[in-house]
Amino acid sequence: MWTAFSSIQSVSMTQAAGPATADLSSADASLATKVARRRTFAIISHPDAGKTTLTEKLLMFGGAIQLAGTVKARKSKRHATSDWLEIEKQRGISVASSVMQFPYRDHVVNLLDTPGHEDFSEDTYRVLTAVDAALMVIDAARGVEAQTIKLLEVCRMRATPVITFINKFDREVREPLELLDEIESVLKMDCAPVTWPVGMGKHFGGVYDIEGDAITRFRPGEEHASKDVERIAGLTSERARALFGADAETAGMEVDLVRGAGSGFDKAAFLAGTQTPVFFGSAINNFGVREVLEALIDWAPSPQPRDGGSRIVKPDESKFSAIVFKIQANMDPQHRDRIAFARVCSGRYTPGLKALHPRSGKTLRIGNAITFMAQERKHLDEAVAGDIIGIHNHGQLGIGDVLTEGEGLHYAGIPYFAPELFRRVRLRDPLRSKQLRQGLQQLGEEGLVQVFTPIGGGDTILGVVGALQFDVVAGRLASEYQVDASFEAAAIHTARWIICDDDKELAAFRDANAHRLATDSSGALTFLAPSAAALAVTTEKWPQITFHNTREIAAA
Repeated sequence: MWTAFSSIQSVSMTQAAGPATADLSSADASLATKVARRRTFAIISHPDAGKTTLTEKLLMFGGAIQLAGTVKARKSKRHATSDWLEIEKQRGISVASSVMQFPYRDHVVNLLDTPGHEDFSEDTYRVLTAVDAALMVIDAARGVEAQTIKLLEVCRMRATPVITFINKFDREVREPLELLDEIESVLKMDCAPVTWPVGMGKHFGGVYDIEGDAITRFRPGEEHASKDVERIAGLTSERARALFGADAETAGMEVDLVRGAGSGFDKAAFLAGTQTPVFFGSAINNFGVREVLEALIDWAPSPQPRDGGSRIVKPDESKFSAIVFKIQANMDPQHRDRIAFARVCSGRYTPGLKALHPRSGKTLRIGNAITFMAQERKHLDEAVAGDIIGIHNHGQLGIGDVLTEGEGLHYAGIPYFAPELFRRVRLRDPLRSKQLRQGLQQLGEEGLVQVFTPIGGGDTILGVVGALQFDVVAGRLASEYQVDASFEAAAIHTARWIICDDDKELAAFRDANAHRLATDSSGALTFLAPSAAALAVTTEKWPQITFHNTREIAAA
């Protein structure tokens, strides 16, 4: 039975969100105020739920773009703002995370669009370590899907607050009460409806604000973010009955059930990640989008304290610290650049900042960090905790690295998972071997693919979570590095990273298993098992060797 919620009237959509007043003893009032105005969130969904469309409409309502593109309008060469890789434009899917920043209501919004396809779940996981909240998009026709479940589990592991948008009510879809019941039963998360659909499909007239007792009416096909929209007081008003007829009556009965069945929206439960406020709409037609953006500003948390290993780091501390969660090569193919995406965890960045890189012990000067609108970029004069900055990277920064103003902090690491599919790389033109090595090195640094080099020599081996990653690697090698490579099946079942404190035992293990050992892009020793049985036999034979199915990426 769906657990509904009443007393939504007790929560104001205009009540400011975020933690209590910042501790001004740790920073100046200006920094504390700027940090409190940051909202950093990721959009997550199953493929084709409408995530990229919603991303663009949020940007449009935020004034960041004037016209939303569509990945389906290929004839007009219009593609989604957040999809910038060539393969994304060709297939109409997101395969790389995008970062977009824009102002809204005196706040600064950092929006991270993530891949929806399960083959790129590792990239999404890394993005979720860099945000303070998530916006979950669900297809109203299909309901909760497999990738939604996986991504929600990652959010639950980090107690990330989640706002839910049930999309595509401009189509004939499932009943809203049925969808809420499924979210609660499958995702094990309480639902608190904030808006409600009035009709669906060709009769979809708008969304009803449960707290404000008003219908916001939208018209299909509008592609602007005008605030000049009609609000109709009450579901039982004469105008509501005239416009929506039986749909208004049905929505009224359903909302009465919502109001009478539960305890209402609980902001503390939302911030703890146990309850999700739910919005209904149609992103393609702008239905319900503004309400979602308002909720993200009002309810999503500002940057929170983080465990720095030796101590808890507050976001409004004066000293800068950040963690690298993503590397992207060739965002600007003309300049063959590599950008390290870093989440600022405390303090502020200003041009020329000198930051300690604890893993190497070196000091790096960050002279011209950038901010993003997908592939477009501009130089930053300042960034504070919660912001995502891009740092030009010449190979010195890796995923999980920490940057600080002198302190040896250690933020929680970002793991690589053992690949599930393996291929050997064959180069069709031997004269392009240097370009192949460079391409694989950089794509490995991004985390797009795991690159294994056999210690005894031989073809490079690629490991991935999903088969589509091989297509992306091949496409990017061809377009960005002018390398024509083929992939052949490798007789490998799984990979395990090797740890052993006994140097003599490790040397003996290497000698006995050289034909099955490789190093990954970080230089870590890896055992490539041809079968589950071979892995079991090897682990039993070498009890002093530890075989890990994940490798943490973090500063030492």
